[in-house]
Amino acid sequence: QVQLVESGGGLVQAGGSLRLSCAASGSIFSIDTMGWFRQAPGKQRELVASITNVDNTNYADSVKGRCTISRDSAKHTVYLQMNSLKPEDTAVYYCHAEGETYYSGSRTFGLKPLDAWGQGTLVTVSS
Repeated sequence: QVQLVESGGGLVQAGGSLRLSCAASGSIFSIDTMGWFRQAPGKQRELVASITNVDNTNYADSVKGRCTISRDSAKHTVYLQMNSLKPEDTAVYYCHAEGETYYSGSRTFGLKPLDAWGQGTLVTVSS
């Protein structure tokens, strides 16, 4: 099993900054893409930013120029630096990882797809 643990959420005033972190642990064989999604009350979960294992990044139009995603592949950790925060950024932010996880037994070893989510961290931006 693979676990993702987010941290760094909280309450911030509009115009402020926050840095979210997400660390993956467990039976990780490889992580190809890590990303951040968010879900505001009454809205669907949406992609905020993602980063591949060769550091290709993708951002939602709503956060371009304000957010930067980065990763430490050796630590299976992804970060999201958020600046110039707006009240509309208020949401629960979820970390996501895609790749491969391994399983093993007394005489077996195998790989299976990894598609894991964190438990979420709340970001509240006050006006």
